[in-house]
Amino acid sequence: MPKKHDNKEPAAKPKVVKPPNSKHTPPSIKEFEQEVVKLVNIEREKHGLKPLQASSKLSEIARTKSVDMKENGYFSHQSPTYGSPFEMLKEFDVSYQTAGENIAAGQTTAKAVMDSWMNSDGHRKNILSPSYTHMGVGYTKGGAMGTYWTQIFVSY
Repeated sequence: MPKKHDNKEPAAKPKVVKPPNSKHTPPSIKEFEQEVVKLVNIEREKHGLKPLQASSKLSEIARTKSVDMKENGYFSHQSPTYGSPFEMLKEFDVSYQTAGENIAAGQTTAKAVMDSWMNSDGHRKNILSPSYTHMGVGYTKGGAMGTYWTQIFVSY
């Protein structure tokens, strides 16, 4: 006699398919963030610069900064929670030789935020600085501005 299915048996676990690791982007960085890293490295290549290595640790910090701006209703390099970008890196136990930060808000795509940064002298200088070797990108939706973006650049 065939066995009835009474939904008490555990369902088979779905097969998890992990995306392949790319040369410069760890798999733990979100898709929009990965796109920003890609666009940064395209710009750097156009200017004869080495690509930046994506760092999941720096992306975690950048994402934390973006969420902090959203949740605390500010748009500034100076966080009421973490202080300056340099103080924030120290709080997250990141040692570095040089560091920089770009922030943006309101852009809905990676291309739009990159266009904004590349059309701003200070932001462009960070993106095209030969001093930096690693970067992290943080993105979040919501809040007064709709979206918040943070780039953190360092050299170790």
